[in-house]
Parts: sequence; structure tokens; C-alpha cells
Amino acid sequence: MRFVPALGVLIIAGLLGWFVFTTNGAGSHFNVKLGLDLAGGTELIYKADTSAVTGDKQGALASLRDVIDRRVNLFGVAEPLVQLEHSSAVAATQEDRLLVELPGVTDVKAAVDAIGKTPTLEFKLAATSTDPNATTTSYVSTGLTGRYLKSAELVFSSGSGAAAASAPTVVIHFNDEGTKLFGQITGDNVGRTLAIFLDGQPISTPTIQEAIPGGAATITGQFSPTEARDLVRNLNFGALPVPIDLVSSNTVGPTLGSQAFHSGLFAGVIGFLLVAAFMIIWYRLAGVVASVALVIYMLLTVLVIKTIPITLTASGIAGFILSIGMAVDANVLIFERMKEELRHGKDAHEAVKTGFARAWPAIRDGHLTMLISSIILFWLGTSIVQGFALVFGFGVIASLISAVFVSRVFLLAVVPEKAEGGIWSFLLSSGFHIRSNKP
Repeated sequence: MRFVPALGVLIIAGLLGWFVFTTNGAGSHFNVKLGLDLAGGTELIYKADTSAVTGDKQGALASLRDVIDRRVNLFGVAEPLVQLEHSSAVAATQEDRLLVELPGVTDVKAAVDAIGKTPTLEFKLAATSTDPNATTTSYVSTGLTGRYLKSAELVFSSGSGAAAASAPTVVIHFNDEGTKLFGQITGDNVGRTLAIFLDGQPISTPTIQEAIPGGAATITGQFSPTEARDLVRNLNFGALPVPIDLVSSNTVGPTLGSQAFHSGLFAGVIGFLLVAAFMIIWYRLAGVVASVALVIYMLLTVLVIKTIPITLTASGIAGFILSIGMAVDANVLIFERMKEELRHGKDAHEAVKTGFARAWPAIRDGHLTMLISSIILFWLGTSIVQGFALVFGFGVIASLISAVFVSRVFLLAVVPEKAEGGIWSFLLSSGFHIRSNKP
């Protein structure tokens, strides 16, 4: 009966291997997604200026991300990544950044043009002035921005005369929150000018005639039909809730990315073979079991990377290789405890059980500290550090499963009960000499 759990693990491992190796290739939903440093492409980093945001800052940033994501997708870039990065609380300068990754795009100018200059739309009230000689008008922010924009459409106003009939008008519609805010602004400021600013420039300065509770505003600037169509298109692509500035760009060619991927893969294979060879030579039978468990660990980690999915970067490969060392470290602790039990005269089967039990507290604490470290790195780090932390964290969990559960099941299946004698002392000891199993 002791073979049943081991057989079950082998069946599960076989299914894991089948899934991992048959879900590669073009068109597979479970292909490993490669980051720009491995697949090639362009990375753009924008700084978001949230100094003028007085309300929900996180909501404005989330809206910014959604707007840019929608605009990038409209230009047909394959599998783009748009995400926010927040500087940590311990950083000297607090910044909010937008990271845009465009796989396959290696022309920075083309990448910037693909995102384009998305307009920043604001509604501002003209400030009342008591100076009759004032030549300029100052405007007061209302908090109503493109964040609240739902859609825009082009209509042609009707009126007397051919010119009036063909005048283009842009009608914008607000979402529920924007409708409420727009209704409040117009209701409280009847008779005042509510200017519409696009990229910091007023494009229309209408006077509020009455409260507008319906959530629709009309822009009647001096537009040509072409200008009006461009404005509607840009607004529908997304008016930015906060302004952004391009602070850095990075381009990786497909050849360089492919070289980095294969170099990382080669390093992982060589690292695994060297570790497995050392374990088998030094720990004999236990080393063979550890190597099999290590293969299952690698299959588990790749399964997680494929199914979540995790975008694999060069730093992620480094985290994966490092977690292999964690898996082996746990096995070393177990095997050394087994040796001690054999040295105290226990039979091989009992030594396996007791060795795992005694090694568990150290393994648990070690893996827990590594898991906490990976969580902190993911929480406070940039995207490069996050890639490392994410793969390393999942690798630590997988190594805990493979070292504690898989190795134990296999060893208890292989080592018979009441197994005594020199052969088992040799197979379960380490180094190049045999220790006696007598106290």
C-alpha cells in the first residue's frame, strides 16, 4: 500500500508534463508570455502629474491606465501591457508612473505615435473680477475632467442659413458620476462662463444659461469638419484624467531578446543538471529522489507561469533558478536529519519519517522568510523587481510542496519497513564513506 501515494504523484506528474509540453506553439492560449527583454519591443515610461487632483487620486490613475490601454489596443499592438507604478513610502521622491510595454514595436517614434497625444479635457469656471481694467480672465478648476467622460459624438447644428446648418458641434456625454458633478456645477453657477479646456487651451467659453442635469455638454468652438472629427476621435479614444510626460523609453530588438531568452533557458538547464548531479553523487538514493522531486517542482512552477499567466522576464528567470536552490536546500536539511537518525540506530524507514518531521520546522521557517521577502519586493519594487519577486515567490511555494510532500512520498515508497543493514546505510548516507547505523 505504500506504493499507492507514490503512484498517484507519478500520474499527476505525468499529466503536468503532458500539459506543459503540449501547450506550446503558435495559437496556444497557454504559451509562456515573454516580457520585452526576452521577446523584443518598446517600453515607455510616463510620469503622471496628479498635483491638480483634489479628489480620488487612485481612481484618476486607474482611469488613466484604462484610457491608455484602450487607446493602445485600438492601434492594434499585440498583447500590450499598461500598468501603474507607485513609488514606495520610503522613496525620497513620490511619483506615479505609467508603464507601457509594446511587444514587437522596436521604433520608439512609432510607439509614441501609437499612443498619440491624447487630450486632457477640463471644465473651468471663469473667476469673477472687480477690476474693470482687467484684460485677462482667470479660470477656476471645477474638478470636472476627462476622467468622467463617457463618449463623444459629432453633430451638425441646424439653424438659418447655409453656414449655420453646416456648423460642426461636438456633444460629449458624462458617466453617472460626471453627470451629477456637471449638474451641480451648472446649477450653482448660472450666468457664469464655464470654459472647456483641451490640453490647457480654451476651445469654447460658453455661458451657463441653466442647470443641465442630463449629463451632456455641447462644444461649439470654431471647428472645421475635419477638426471636429479629429476631436471626437481623440475624445472617444480617451481624454486623459491627468496629464502625462514621457520620461524614458527602452527598445529591445527581437534578436537580442531571443538571445537573452535562450541564455536564461540554458543557464536554468545547466543549473538543474549540476544540482541534480551533485545530489545524486553525494546523497545517493535520496539524491535520486530529490532530483525527481525537483523535476516535479519545475513542472509545477511552469504550470503556474502558464496558467495565471505570468509574463516571464530575464529577472523572472533569475528568480526561477534561485528558487531551485531553495528546493534543494530543503532536501539537504531532510537528508542530514535522516543521517542523524540512522546514526542513532533507527532503521531506514523510521529514519525517513523522523528525518522529515525534525527538518520541517527549519524548512517552514526558511520558506516563510523567503516568501515574506518576495512579497515585500513585489510590493515596493519596480516592474523588473516585481517580475523576479513573483516568479521567486511561486517557486518557493512549489519547492515547499516538492521537498516536503513529494520527496517524502517517494522515499517512504522506496525504503521498506524494518529496512536494516549496510546497503540502506550506504544508500541513505552521504559523502564517500559509509557510516555505521549503530549508536
